[in-house]
Amino acid sequence: MSTTEPASSARPRPRHVTVAGRRVCHRVDGDGPPVVLLHGIGRTMRDFDDLHERLAQRFRVHSVDLPGYGGSLPMTAPYTLPELAGFVGRYLDVVGVDRPAHLVGNSLGGAVAMQFAATEPARVASLGLITPAGFGSEVTILLRLLALRPFGRLLLRPSRWSARRAERALFHDPAFATAERIAYALEIARQPHAARVMLETAHNLGTLRGVSPQWREDLLARMEKLDLPTLIVWGDRDLILPATHLEAARARLPRARTHLFRDCGHMPQIERTEEFHRMLLDFWEEGSPAEVPVDGDAVRS
Repeated sequence: MSTTEPASSARPRPRHVTVAGRRVCHRVDGDGPPVVLLHGIGRTMRDFDDLHERLAQRFRVHSVDLPGYGGSLPMTAPYTLPELAGFVGRYLDVVGVDRPAHLVGNSLGGAVAMQFAATEPARVASLGLITPAGFGSEVTILLRLLALRPFGRLLLRPSRWSARRAERALFHDPAFATAERIAYALEIARQPHAARVMLETAHNLGTLRGVSPQWREDLLARMEKLDLPTLIVWGDRDLILPATHLEAARARLPRARTHLFRDCGHMPQIERTEEFHRMLLDFWEEGSPAEVPVDGDAVRS
């Protein structure tokens, strides 16, 4: 298992596009069917660097910094799930994606992908959901505390210690919380709008008790009516959204393909890049729900 990252000197320079009058940072590579990669709360498209490069060998891959994250400017609309999904549609319009795209989302990005699919199903070829928000109320205490705005601002005060703590919480193997990732997390946290965007997102999607049930139930009810190929994966050592949510996902979306990675945290696309890449390729080639073994154990499908 490798913990290496793309060398900083080799990382492509960011590209920018204007969406609804706001600068959006993105990366586009490859040729073929369109794929869109969506990151989680407080994160950026760099969480998909290795997967992006692998997929770009066969697909037209779009990695995008959601509004207010990474190199993208904040949006003026409230940070609700419908508004974030609306951004995805506007982005696809601007970059000229006029055919159904494979959406792959991690954490918040998974919920955004589901919301977009529920709103505009004809524009989605499939969903690849990596530890997605939406299947349970349980979430790390740090995100719950962000719902308390004054205290949340204190928690989001940038420091090397807080950046290191946040990165280490994402991975089962601490070697993945590299010095480069910690330094970049601190750089992003120091942006003048970073704390506001995090707090608005957390406030609109969660409470002190956890992920809000209102938007979750509405979204899952709409997802149950869709007939979209869906792959859902989790890490069994996820400290952000517990792996028990995968059982809820199987119950609500019984036709989805599911997989549980052993000894893996919140970001299987980083800790298990090659395995997840092969899984995506198989899923897209077969084009229909099927059973996937979980490290030798049978999985309902």
